[in-house]
Amino acid sequence: MKQLAVIFFLVPVFSLAQTDDVFVLQKKGENVKMFSVGMQLTMETIYSQWFEGTITAIRHDSVFINGTPFHYKEFKTLKWERSNFNYTAFGSGLLIAGVGVLVLGAVNGAYRGDKVEDWYAPASFITAGAFILTGLVLLKSKYKVYHLGNKYSVHYLDLSANKKNQRPF
Repeated sequence: MKQLAVIFFLVPVFSLAQTDDVFVLQKKGENVKMFSVGMQLTMETIYSQWFEGTITAIRHDSVFINGTPFHYKEFKTLKWERSNFNYTAFGSGLLIAGVGVLVLGAVNGAYRGDKVEDWYAPASFITAGAFILTGLVLLKSKYKVYHLGNKYSVHYLDLSANKKNQRPF
């Protein structure tokens, strides 16, 4: 029992705290999202280049994406993929359903031998239009895009406790 207590109290002495810094996306001064090492990031630089990858390190005002350093003030746009809902599958499914309603009306009308102007009822157009429009909206809302400037800003937070013993990059 004493050994367990000794181990319990010695583990914090030898464990390491968070050594990497973080950067925060803010909207009019309020935190929207915090980025740290290991997170996926898609960004556009002020040089109009898009980069996508994993944040491998954050230190000395620089964000390392797949080992390539970028100063946090070089960010122009951040894009975040929403992962709590399968936007692609549901959006594509609704597009297919909307087109399917139109195709089904044409096939049924041709099978019955109706004139072309009698193939569709107004409800068919409304249903197909609603499915297609909702599918397009879902596909467009898969990503949340943050354009840095007036409304959104990025701030670097230095979390290292011992600044004079930091390793240079």
